[in-house]
Amino acid sequence: MSKLALFGGEKVINVPLKRYNPIGEEELLAATEVIKSGNLSQFVGGWCDDFYGGPKVREFEENCATYFGVKSAISVNSWTSGLIAAVGAVGIEPGDEVIVPTWTMCASATAILHWNAIPVFADINPETFNISEESILKSLSKYTKAIMAVDIFGQSCDIKAIMSIAKQHNLKVITDTAQSPGSFCGPAKTGTLSDIGGYSLNYHKHIHTGEGGILVTNNDDYSQRLQLIRNHAEAVAKDLPNVNLANLVGYNFRMGEIEAAIGIEQLKKLDCLVLSRQHAAQVLTQFFRFLPGITTPHVTKQNSHSFYVYPILLDVVSLGVSRSLIKKALQAEGLEGLTEGYANVHLLPIYQRKIAFGSKGFPWNSDICKRDVNYQKGICPIAESYHDKYFLGFEMCLYQLNDVDLKKVCLAFDKVWSNLSHLKQVSNDY
Repeated sequence: MSKLALFGGEKVINVPLKRYNPIGEEELLAATEVIKSGNLSQFVGGWCDDFYGGPKVREFEENCATYFGVKSAISVNSWTSGLIAAVGAVGIEPGDEVIVPTWTMCASATAILHWNAIPVFADINPETFNISEESILKSLSKYTKAIMAVDIFGQSCDIKAIMSIAKQHNLKVITDTAQSPGSFCGPAKTGTLSDIGGYSLNYHKHIHTGEGGILVTNNDDYSQRLQLIRNHAEAVAKDLPNVNLANLVGYNFRMGEIEAAIGIEQLKKLDCLVLSRQHAAQVLTQFFRFLPGITTPHVTKQNSHSFYVYPILLDVVSLGVSRSLIKKALQAEGLEGLTEGYANVHLLPIYQRKIAFGSKGFPWNSDICKRDVNYQKGICPIAESYHDKYFLGFEMCLYQLNDVDLKKVCLAFDKVWSNLSHLKQVSNDY
């Protein structure tokens, strides 16, 4: 049995894993062509043909609509911008409640707050890490107007069940599919079965344009409202007879021509890049099934998984070693990209102290907030316990993993697991 690197032994991984980089010659040529043209953006914040952007933006949007199988795809300069636009487009009013999982990136909830609406945090499914339908039902109130479901780590939530709840209670559904482009929910692409969905294009996603996002919808009214919010809605609303002015407070959420040109090339690679992640996950899962105390990712029967993150649950009780010490031992072997826990957004100071806009507690401490919404620790017990004790994520999104790399990752885990008895003996010192 080899001595752990944590105690002075030789590392398994001596050369850092290669950083993930899907950008190649095609993107370089596409961006160069745009730069040479001098037309880096063609958006105009007024009612004319260029209100919808330049040729590369429109081509990218058309290609995305075709790829994702939707009527409309709308590009934005970040996925945070996309979430803000989506919440506004479905008609959320100040004081309305929107249910959102706590196990997500903070922007999912902040986009709700942006419109002076109230995030209500739901717990997660213990197997998939996606929002729990049971927790959604417990979180409903007479003020609930929408659900924001997050397709976390690469797999769709149970969108059919969520849409059924929404139909029963007359709610809108937004899917935040930032991490899961290219995966499937049944025959449909993940993120396309809600009222509005969309994907992140920031630098460590499956495909990226540096920063950016794509909104998708099959609703013509939402499509128009998303385009208006993206591009100075208030300046052009006068040119649209009978337009609903609610939430037509416009922004500059526009994507440039360089990013769109890169996106056109990136989209062509998405399926192959997802397949490479799925292969890597399969290799890890086949190996980890021989290691005690590890629960590997659960992929539901109707779904595929694009593995932005490879999620692991550690049975720290049976292992007799803390997650923190296991992580330290793996890192000492040269394995980076490991995260203890993920997110409990409801425990951020903004929600614990209920201070967002200004210093007086708006919107919670105002007439628009119709009840006292609870953000105390304990409201999302599964997400909280996973974050505190059991969840270990391997951020495969950060690395370009070939079979040699995957073998090294497996060897690092094998070495640590072979030394669990030693780790138990020294656990009090770490």
